[in-house]
Amino acid sequence: MNDRVIKSYRFREERETDWHRLDHIIKKAEARGSAGLSDEDMAALPGLYRQAVSSLSVARSISLDQNVIAYLESLTARAYFFVYGSRTRMGERIVQFFRTDWPAAVSGAWRPTLLAFVCLFGPALLAFILTLNDSEWFWTFHSGWESRNPNATYAELRDTLYTEDTDIIDLLSAFAADLFSHNSRIAIFAFALGFAFGIPTAVLLAYNGVYLGSFYAVFWAKGLGYELTGWLFIHGVTELFAVILAGAAGFMIGGAAAFPGRHSRLEALRLRGEKAGNVIAGAVVMLFIAALIEAFGRQLINNDVVRYAFAGTSLILWLTYFYLPRRQPGDRA
Repeated sequence: MNDRVIKSYRFREERETDWHRLDHIIKKAEARGSAGLSDEDMAALPGLYRQAVSSLSVARSISLDQNVIAYLESLTARAYFFVYGSRTRMGERIVQFFRTDWPAAVSGAWRPTLLAFVCLFGPALLAFILTLNDSEWFWTFHSGWESRNPNATYAELRDTLYTEDTDIIDLLSAFAADLFSHNSRIAIFAFALGFAFGIPTAVLLAYNGVYLGSFYAVFWAKGLGYELTGWLFIHGVTELFAVILAGAAGFMIGGAAAFPGRHSRLEALRLRGEKAGNVIAGAVVMLFIAALIEAFGRQLINNDVVRYAFAGTSLILWLTYFYLPRRQPGDRA
């Protein structure tokens, strides 16, 4: 019994300094996050963790004091998450998502984004040309009754692009919520359907494209193309960009399923899915912003020049945010 006590005392005396240092680093990280650790602490953390794990293994094998074993088990469990996992606070994680994760995922997915752009605007252009040359095509692309159709007059169509009633804030709030719900469903469907090699995603984008193109042709034929463009793109830059990104996320999943490369199909889906998840999560945020702009900005701003300025500014901001090269963490100045 005495030998065991002496052995436990010596074992602890030889290693306790490193345990206390590890404990001190973990407490700082728990209080202030990993950003609160110095470079010296970050460099020492993996080695101290491995030493603590080794000490725990030895302590268990020679049946040392149970208090020592319990202390080491707790210490190594706490340290594990900082060595191998992410223990950033929710606020830090959100900031990281918007600062690096989302734009990096979008800029890295430029090929599926370009494909989604073509799948949306290619059919839109085709439907525009067909409807402009024969208005009967409009009814092929639009099921049910649509008041803004080829039979509407110039005045009727123009009245839908402007509003003089500004006492509609409550109505617009409900309208924004409905728009966000509708558009986010389309985006999530475009993403979720990507598992079938991206084919349903392409079909969904094309369907929305022909709807948009034929709708645009009705106004263009009546000489309202300029007015409609401002009315549409004040929110459409953000909304259509989000739909394109959702389609790109679906194509990322479909590409992984169809062409896993050197990885297994499941491994390829896991790797691509993580980046695609960042893309679709950000796209939903964009749709929320677009719904607010559509419900408030588009309805309350009746000046065409302001609408065009707003649309152009939003396009520049999104392109800069996603594609302007930026320094990554760890890059040297």
